Amino acid sequence: MKRAIVLAAVLAVTLSAFGALADTPAAAGKAASAKTEVKAEAASVTLKGEIVDTGCYISHGAMGEKHKSCATKCLAAGQPMALLTSDGVLYLLTQNHKNADPFNKCKEWAAATVEITGPTFERSGMKSIEVDEAKPVAAAAATTK
Repeated sequence: MKRAIVLAAVLAVTLSAFGALADTPAAAGKAASAKTEVKAEAASVTLKGEIVDTGCYISHGAMGEKHKSCATKCLAAGQPMALLTSDGVLYLLTQNHKNADPFNKCKEWAAATVEITGPTFERSGMKSIEVDEAKPVAAAAATTK
């Protein structure tokens, strides 16, 4: 019985010593570097589509000119916005942290067709594009003969 108690005490002291070593700055640095991912710079692309508010579009497919007034209110109230491409792919719009102006301008273009330029990302099935540049697409000019 005494051996078991002595063995348990030695084991406890040994485990606590290893725990103290694991809390050293060198060990913390190794753990942090193991978890850090090196992120390659994403290439910039230009996508064309309609600005939609995600709440109304995802929940009941609301989009287009008929929904412009509602979408404008939703975006002004903070609803996330997205770009819906002509092939039906939805990209969450995210702001460029160095220049938020193009992203903020998109809030005024609900239901409009725009071109967004920036890097695209995908995580857990969600696609996004960081808004580096944005401009409305001019309506096709009427052709005359």
